[in-house]
Amino acid sequence: MSTTSLTLPGGTWTLGDLTVTRFGYGAMQLTGPWVMGPPADREAALDVLRTAVDLGITHLDTSDAYGPRVTNELIREALHPYPGPLRIATKVGATRDDQGGWPPARRPDDIRRQVDDNLTSLGLDTLDLVNLRLGDAEGPRPGSLAEAFETLAELQQEGLIRHLGVSNATEQQITEAQTIAPIVCVQNMYNLAHRHDDGLIDKLDADGVAYVPFFPLGGFTPLQSSALSAVAARRTTTPKAVALAWLLQRSPNILLIPGTSSATHLRENLAGAGMVLSAEDVAELDGIEHTG
Repeated sequence: MSTTSLTLPGGTWTLGDLTVTRFGYGAMQLTGPWVMGPPADREAALDVLRTAVDLGITHLDTSDAYGPRVTNELIREALHPYPGPLRIATKVGATRDDQGGWPPARRPDDIRRQVDDNLTSLGLDTLDLVNLRLGDAEGPRPGSLAEAFETLAELQQEGLIRHLGVSNATEQQITEAQTIAPIVCVQNMYNLAHRHDDGLIDKLDADGVAYVPFFPLGGFTPLQSSALSAVAARRTTTPKAVALAWLLQRSPNILLIPGTSSATHLRENLAGAGMVLSAEDVAELDGIEHTG
């Protein structure tokens, strides 16, 4: 499997001492509907993962809660033993219930169990990056993360985790985490229509911390905008391609992890993200009505 990143849009970023491609891959869509159960086409799911690595992607995002356990097991089956440059980021802090919900699981014993589950399902002795998932399905929620994040810091000291991050977090929680242990990334919802973290992205960039937007294409509610469609039509491309290219140009610390269950769509996303938007394009896109 190839892991060259010379042709990938955006180049690379360094997470602590780990270099990853800014264009990565999020494995969440490899599960069944609503991130529960196995994929409808297991071979296609394995093919997407192998294609990602063959294309030179070195940043995979997953969680043992996806499925649950489905994406981690697929990653292990498709890619283990892992190529040297490949880095796998995972999340802890929530589990799944029988109704498909995401109940929080942030007590110290919960965190330790989830880290162990990720190590086992991925077939690793050390996790490259673990993000603490906060808030709920509706978004970030205020409150201290100290107990859970201190447990992750202890596991890092024990050698089970290389680097730490936070997900679905408020700016206050990010600041609190940084008083406990260094973080290398923040993973929050962000895209052309949801730009509440604009100021945070710039601050993190100045601090050398990556920002990883989840739902870069809108997630369960795909992005729709007349301006987005107009730019796409003018550039003879798709709205998805424009949205991804805009994110890569928005700030050098933004790392993309768009998900798909199709190797064809993965290649299309990769090609689209490499488009260079003009100043006119960016001005029109920045005028899209957004939250935040």
